[in-house]
Amino acid sequence: MFFNINSNKMFFYFILFFSTLISISSNSWLGCWIGLEINLLSFIPLISNSKNLLSSEAALKYFLTQSIASINFLFTILLMMIILKNFEISNLMSIMINSSMLMKMGSAPFHFWFPNIIEGLSWFNCFILMSWQKISPMILLSYYINTNFLLMIMILNVIIGVLGGINQTSLRKLMTFSSINNLGWMLAAMMISENLWMFYLIMYSFLISIMCLLFNLLNTYFINQLFIINMNFSIKISLLINFLSLGGLPPFLGFFPKWIIINVMIMNKFFIITFIFIMMSLIMLFFYIRIIYSSIMFNYFKMKWFKFFMKNNLISYINLFSMISLLGMIISTFFFM
Repeated sequence: MFFNINSNKMFFYFILFFSTLISISSNSWLGCWIGLEINLLSFIPLISNSKNLLSSEAALKYFLTQSIASINFLFTILLMMIILKNFEISNLMSIMINSSMLMKMGSAPFHFWFPNIIEGLSWFNCFILMSWQKISPMILLSYYINTNFLLMIMILNVIIGVLGGINQTSLRKLMTFSSINNLGWMLAAMMISENLWMFYLIMYSFLISIMCLLFNLLNTYFINQLFIINMNFSIKISLLINFLSLGGLPPFLGFFPKWIIINVMIMNKFFIITFIFIMMSLIMLFFYIRIIYSSIMFNYFKMKWFKFFMKNNLISYINLFSMISLLGMIISTFFFM
């Protein structure tokens, strides 16, 4: 299964969901901090597994890094309450709050914990960490933006996401660096408008949910497994479509939000940043295509003892989602007239 359902797990998923809502709907910084803490304490039992040493290590590392970010956040809030009395916008304070939020979501240059931790998680937990866990830090970040600081962070994100992903053999790490790259785009969307950020996050979550579901069904964690595995051809085509969509190639769904962001950035005369974003997207596409090309072109003998068991209805769902990705530009014209 994509995730094992038992009462404990469901309880923690429930808390995970509501702690994000507590955090983003709170009307004080202290309430936001409490929501983030509850979120952290509900995610740790979900990722730790006593039978798997990597998972236990990931849970401990996650706890430590998130605690440091939370302490920094709380310290800044208290400092503002004591020194500034009322919340006047000061440069240093906004940078500190922004930094703690960026560390929470695994943004560059605070991204070092992200690839290490994700290596010990199941695909479903990877999906949660790459999508849901970004919501509350992003929204808290939008309350107190330091524009110049964030412009620098955006550029760092897209560059580090590309440089880190080039030489990866682990699919989970590859998805992590892809996530860091997309975070740069998300921050750009956030600075334009919250609706655009929400649209980008939904599109990105949709695409990585298909990828994580596919990799989970194939039980695949490294690139060479994609070559050797005796795959159904429709699954290879789904991989092709969704990887290209995630990279932001024009006719696919993933291109559309990027297109809007590029458009607005050019209108606001951020030419150099736009150029960097587009160039880095091209490099991302290069290493996505390298994986897909190899997995489709390599022809292994079909081993008789190796049967590819998969429920047909799941394949049809994945094919349906891939069709949505493929027809992305056509579908998107219905929403944005």
